[in-house]
Amino acid sequence: MSRSPSLHALRAFEAAARLSSFARASEELHLSPSAVSHQVRALERHFGRALFVRANRQVSLTPDGERLFVVLTQAFSSIHGICAELSPPEQAQGLSVHCTPSFAAKWLGPRLPSFIAQHPEIHIRLSSNAEPFDLMRHEGIDIVIAYGTAPHRPGLTTQSLGQEELVALCSPEFAQSNDSTDASILEKVICLDSSFSPVRWSDWFALNGLPLPTSRNGPSFDRGSLVVAAAVQGLGVALETLRFAQAEVDDGSLVRFGGDSVRSIKRDLHFLCYRTRDEDSAKVQKFCQWILARTAEGEKLAL
Repeated sequence: MSRSPSLHALRAFEAAARLSSFARASEELHLSPSAVSHQVRALERHFGRALFVRANRQVSLTPDGERLFVVLTQAFSSIHGICAELSPPEQAQGLSVHCTPSFAAKWLGPRLPSFIAQHPEIHIRLSSNAEPFDLMRHEGIDIVIAYGTAPHRPGLTTQSLGQEELVALCSPEFAQSNDSTDASILEKVICLDSSFSPVRWSDWFALNGLPLPTSRNGPSFDRGSLVVAAAVQGLGVALETLRFAQAEVDDGSLVRFGGDSVRSIKRDLHFLCYRTRDEDSAKVQKFCQWILARTAEGEKLAL
C-alpha cells in the first residue's frame, strides 16, 4: 500500500487553496509562510505533479490542484460536521454553508476571516460543488450560495447577492499582441469558456455588435477560477465575473481585452438561499447580514 501524504500537508494545501494565498493560510494555521510553502511543496513531490501555479506573488490552482481541493473541502467539512454533532450543545454554534468551488476559493474564503472575527461564537463549515444543490433535500446544510439561476420553491427564501460585471479579460502580454477588436483579429483570438457559466461568448459579441468568430477552438473549463488562471497564463481571453477576477485585475496580471472600446455584461449570478423556517435563526441572520453587506460594499468599490 502506498504511503499517504501528511495530514498537515493536506491541511496546509487546503487552506492555501481556499484563501488563494500562502500568507493568509499561514495566519489561519499559525505557521510561517515558509512552513506552509514547504508543506505544499512536499505534497507536490509526493504526487509528482504541480498543484499550484505561482506568479506575481499570486497562487492559483492547477487542474490537479483543483481536483484535490474539491475533495479535501468535502472531507474536512465532513470531519468538522461530525465533530460538531458530537460536541456538547453549549459549544460554538455550527453554520454549514455550501457554494461552488470558484466562489469559495475566489470570493468567500478570503473574506471569511472577517466574519469569524465578528462572530467567533459561530463555527463555519464550508462545502463546495459545481453541480446544482437542492437545499430542501439536505438538512445538514444551513445556507447555499446558488450560481447561475435563482432557485424558487416553497419553503425557500432566495436573495440576489447583487449584479456582477462580466468582462473579457486577458494577460497584458496577450493584449499587446492582440490590440484590436477588428474581425480579422477576433478570428484568431482564443476564447476561454466556463462550461457552467450561464453567460456565453455569443452574448458578449452580440452586445458589442461584433461578428462571432467562425472558428471557435478555445478550451472549456468547469470552474470559473480555472478560466481566470488560464487567462493569467496567457492562454487566451476569459469572459468572467470580476467577483472572481478582481484580485488579478488589481495586481495587473489581467487587463480588459479591447480596453474602453467594448462593453461588459451585467448580470445577477449568485443567490443567497436558506429555508424560510430559519429566518429567525440568529446564526443564519448574522451570516446573511454579513454577506449582503460585503457584496454591497464590493459593488460600491467597483463603481
